[in-house]
Amino acid sequence: MALVLTAGQAADSPQFIPVLNKLRVRLPVGRPRTRPAAVAGDKAYSSRANRAHLRKRRIKAVIPEKRDQVANRRKKGSQGGRPVTYDTGLYRDRNTIERAINRMKDWRGIATRYDKTPESYLAGLHLRAATIWIGSLL
Repeated sequence: MALVLTAGQAADSPQFIPVLNKLRVRLPVGRPRTRPAAVAGDKAYSSRANRAHLRKRRIKAVIPEKRDQVANRRKKGSQGGRPVTYDTGLYRDRNTIERAINRMKDWRGIATRYDKTPESYLAGLHLRAATIWIGSLL
């Protein structure tokens, strides 16, 4: 799991690439992997910059297109490019992440952001993630 802490009013989409850059998947042997096979996200993450970054790193994007992006592409005709395709089966599994975020917010301090400093809030997020992970092992 990779966590990036931002201001409360900041949007999620600009943090897509920094979160991907922090991602490390440990393996039994060798260096941790930094390139997942696929990344699932909702329509908020369907920007050209995010898709270009994923293409450059050869990561499969499981992100649907926004309606306005579809309309703009169709308006351009053959110059608009191909429609975006994604694996709907993998996209259905995206709700696992949404449920994990909701489980993180079960702790009142995380949901209401009582901590004074970003460091203590981030420590609370890591602690809650660890308790969820340990609970899943039992």
